[in-house]
Amino acid sequence: MSKRKSRSRVDSETASKILRSVPVQESFLFFQDIGQYTGEFAQNLGAFYEKISNVPLESLSFHFRRGDFEKWIREILGDAYLADRISRIDRSIQGEKLRTRLKGTVKRRLNQLKIAEEK
Repeated sequence: MSKRKSRSRVDSETASKILRSVPVQESFLFFQDIGQYTGEFAQNLGAFYEKISNVPLESLSFHFRRGDFEKWIREILGDAYLADRISRIDRSIQGEKLRTRLKGTVKRRLNQLKIAEEK
């Protein structure tokens, strides 16, 4: 088994931890710029996926450039694998292409985690 493949696999306990809802104060808050809160937040990975599907593109670009998505996913949700996958997305991607790439990356991981959680 390749190293990359083994890192993507998690046991049901770890999957449940990553998929859990965090307290409101640990939510991901979507901003368009410094001090420009969109009013959108996510308390878990499923909600995060839904929000990245709908928040303004300026918000996605703002957080992506800063590495905010990876930081929250790694430090708050505890998913180093997904954080690494997002950090590998080409930093020059913008607009709907960025949204599509983020959604695909998060959706694949969500599916892996849901399957692992059921085992």
